[in-house]
Amino acid sequence: MSKPPNENVTTYKLVVVGDGGVGKSALTIQFFQKMFVQDYDPTIEDSYIQHYEIDGQWCILDVLDTAGQEEFSAMREQYMRKGDGFLLVYSVTDKQSYENIHNFHTQILRVKDRDSYPMILVANKVDLVHQRKVSEDQGKELSTSLKIPYIETSAKDPPLNVDAAFQEVVRVIREQPVDLKERRRRRRGKRDWRCHIL
Repeated sequence: MSKPPNENVTTYKLVVVGDGGVGKSALTIQFFQKMFVQDYDPTIEDSYIQHYEIDGQWCILDVLDTAGQEEFSAMREQYMRKGDGFLLVYSVTDKQSYENIHNFHTQILRVKDRDSYPMILVANKVDLVHQRKVSEDQGKELSTSLKIPYIETSAKDPPLNVDAAFQEVVRVIREQPVDLKERRRRRRGKRDWRCHIL
């Protein structure tokens, strides 16, 4: 990898969300530290920052690894407001975590006041083949209904698609058009201006 540039680069605030125990911290630590953590205390909130090159463009990734436990759910809206893009993570060994993705998706759109927002669906722990309860087809079906990309991952060594998942959410952010609310606000400003002239 070439050296990060000194000039200003775009910072992307990425947020990893999902139920407790789905492997959010394992994915984040594997991405940043290139190691697999087997035993990990339930996260309240951890933040990781580093320069990263995606498709030839340098950026700063500021990744928030969030708490999945219900007792921390009050903090959710706070971190959802900050995020530029979200990784919605469930474990393929836990059907309930898969079903709860809808709640995270709905809450993000409500907090952002948008019809769509940069997100990807991450099916984690695919290395646990014999414990799998959610099929790839079910994952793809959910991603189609939510209209977001789907990727299968494993944070175990050797990792599968961990880097690809974080890269993909940045690509989704980069593909987004200019913020619609901002555009509407500007348009309203122009209309007001024209009214005054009349």
